[in-house]
Amino acid sequence: MNDLKNPDFKEIVIEFCNESDELIDLLYSSLDDFEETSNVQALEQFGQIIDRIMGAAKSIGATRTGQFSELGKVIGYKSSQTNDPQLLKITHAVLSDNVNIVETLLKNIRTKQEETVEGINLEAFGSRLKWLSEKFKHIERASVSIEQKKPKMDQASIDDLLKNLGL
Repeated sequence: MNDLKNPDFKEIVIEFCNESDELIDLLYSSLDDFEETSNVQALEQFGQIIDRIMGAAKSIGATRTGQFSELGKVIGYKSSQTNDPQLLKITHAVLSDNVNIVETLLKNIRTKQEETVEGINLEAFGSRLKWLSEKFKHIERASVSIEQKKPKMDQASIDDLLKNLGL
């Protein structure tokens, strides 16, 4: 159900955007923390925070926002399990781009009641995501839970998510 343009859900959509804006600030803080300390727990925290945007976005029909948030979540969790400094540096840049895209989507949901992204090369971003997901394919855990209740986000799932986004 897409409630973004439904006047009956306008307050819910605005509240979603307001809460997500606060979470965006926390995402940037997590990325800043990682950049300053190289502590990979900041990347896991990133995954936990963006997961909250993902769930809320999907519940109001903001599918694209939910999908980009899900990609950020998976990359955040998987990257928190590596110790390759060069890969982590690239991950930081990709996650920063991911937050920028989600932030743009939120702005357009608020102002246009639609999920659009202008001025960002999503093709190039998609290429970086595919490359990065290939580097993380050996990492099994894609959430903070050690015992998963649902199937793991494997490479095929990530590829399907990228395909759904047209990347």
